[in-house]
Amino acid sequence: MNHTPVYIVCSPRPLVGKTLMSRLLSEFLLLKNGAVNSFDINLREPSLLDYLPAFTETADIDNTFGKMQLMDRLIVDDGVAKVIDLGFHAFDEFFKMCEEIGFLKEAARRRVVPVILFMADTDRVSARGHEVLRDQIPPASLVTIDNEYVVRGELPVAMSQGRMLYIAALPAFLKTYIDRLSFSFNDYLRHEKDSSAELHQWLRKNYLGFRELEQSLILQKS
Repeated sequence: MNHTPVYIVCSPRPLVGKTLMSRLLSEFLLLKNGAVNSFDINLREPSLLDYLPAFTETADIDNTFGKMQLMDRLIVDDGVAKVIDLGFHAFDEFFKMCEEIGFLKEAARRRVVPVILFMADTDRVSARGHEVLRDQIPPASLVTIDNEYVVRGELPVAMSQGRMLYIAALPAFLKTYIDRLSFSFNDYLRHEKDSSAELHQWLRKNYLGFRELEQSLILQKS
């Protein structure tokens, strides 16, 4: 069965790697499928739109019109994967809206598969946010991202019991390198011939993780 995935990258806290994850996932989908629609719901700069302007658009959920515009785009089964970089300021409002309009049920009816990628942290705000999602999102649709750059040590038990995706930390000089607005992960893969390079290995491992996640969705819906 064909389906259209909608990946929602989120956290109730800033500076946990949401935009980096959204960039990685968007470029993976672009490389694999030739197309992706990405949405930027952020206040901070730089944001996903700054990195990937060719296929990213801003979205606003501060008013009813903006919410309707976004949801109309997300529930279309057009075969083009969607990625949402959900700013921390919009976390509560976005998932409150999803619950009020029955987004998950409507998505299932239209063969759209939402996947929530929660960027983990060890503070109370993150714990509360993860608990809210566990109450609202089916376990198969909630993936906790263990970003080593942010979480240095063990995750809280409640976050480590469901589906997980691990992102290794890069050395500071490589982190600075990929944080440049002009940097493209796919361009790097095309031009870097040394597959043993640390960044090359890191990127391939992350893309493999996305591929396994995508395949699990296919099996889940087949």
